[in-house]
Amino acid sequence: MSPSDATPIEITPELADSAQRSKAWPFEEARKIVARIGRAPAPPAEVVFETGYGPSGLPHIGTFGEVARTTMVRTAFRVLTGDAVPTRLICFSDDMDGLRKVPDNVPNREMMTGYLDQPLTSVPDPFGDHDSFGAHNNARLRRFLDRFGFDYEFQSATETYRAGRFDAMLLKMLEAYDEVMAIMLPSLREERRETYSPFLPLSPTTGAVLQVPILERKLDAGAIVYRDPETDKLVEQPVTGGGVKCQWKADWALRWAALGVDYEMSGKDLIDSVRLSNRICKLLGGEPPEGFNYELFLDETGQKISKSKGNGLTIEEWLTYASPE
Repeated sequence: MSPSDATPIEITPELADSAQRSKAWPFEEARKIVARIGRAPAPPAEVVFETGYGPSGLPHIGTFGEVARTTMVRTAFRVLTGDAVPTRLICFSDDMDGLRKVPDNVPNREMMTGYLDQPLTSVPDPFGDHDSFGAHNNARLRRFLDRFGFDYEFQSATETYRAGRFDAMLLKMLEAYDEVMAIMLPSLREERRETYSPFLPLSPTTGAVLQVPILERKLDAGAIVYRDPETDKLVEQPVTGGGVKCQWKADWALRWAALGVDYEMSGKDLIDSVRLSNRICKLLGGEPPEGFNYELFLDETGQKISKSKGNGLTIEEWLTYASPE
C-alpha cells in the first residue's frame, strides 16, 4: 500500500509544526520509527506496522483497541514525515493455532469439543455462516475494522504458511534450532521443557496441531522427525509448505523477520514474550520491531478479557451504549 492508497491526510504547515512539537504518545512512538529508518543503511521502501490477532474466540474491544492504537502511531508517523514514506498496516490472524478450549459464548459447544487441537481454520463454524470457526472470527474482525474505516491488509496464518511465504524463514529456524531452544527452555516450566519445540507439526493422520518432542532434524531435507502420538510411528515432515506452524514466541519472531515488521504494540502481559521473540528474530537475521506495551482491558472481576474465555465486551455490544467516537 502506498501513501496514495491510504486515507489521504492533509498536512498543513500548522499541522506539521504542531506534530513536530507534540509530546502526545503516538508522536513519541512515531519518532522511534523515524529514528529507526534514520539508522538504516538505505531509505526503506516502506514501513510496516503490524497487529496480531488470535481468532480462538469472538473479537472483543481489546482487539479493536490494538488496531486503533497502532493506527494512531501510523498516522502520527505519516504526519511527521510528510507522508513521504509508504506505510502498510498488516492485521495478522493466527488462525492456524489449535483450538485449546471451546469458548463459553458460542453455540454448538458440544460439537466443537470434538475438534480440540485442530487448526481454527479446520474447526467447523458453530454459527453455520462460514467454512470454519477461524473464518467466522476473521470475518467478524474485518467487518468491524471496515465499519470504522481502517486502512489495513489482512493476512491469514493458514494461507501464509501453506502458500510458502514463511518457508525461507522456517528453514532458517531449522538451522538455528539449537540456539532457539537455548533461548526458550530457561523460560519454561520443567515439565514443558520435555516436549517443547519451536515447531508444531500438523499430524498427517488427524490434522491436529501437535506439541511433541522433535527427535531429529534433517537440514538437507528441510524436515523434522517426531513420533506421531496416534500411530506411535516415526514421521519425517517438511517444515515448509504448511507441514508445521511455529510455537507462539518463535512464530512471532518468524513473522517479524519474514514480513519486515517495523512496529508492533502489545499488552503489558507480553513484555517477557517480546524480549524472547526479539532474540529469536535476530537469530533469523531480522531486526526486531519498535513497540510499546499498553494496559489491558479487564472484566468485572479484574481478570484479563480473553477471546477463548468469552469474557470480553464486543464492539457490537459497546456500540449499543456509546457512539463510534
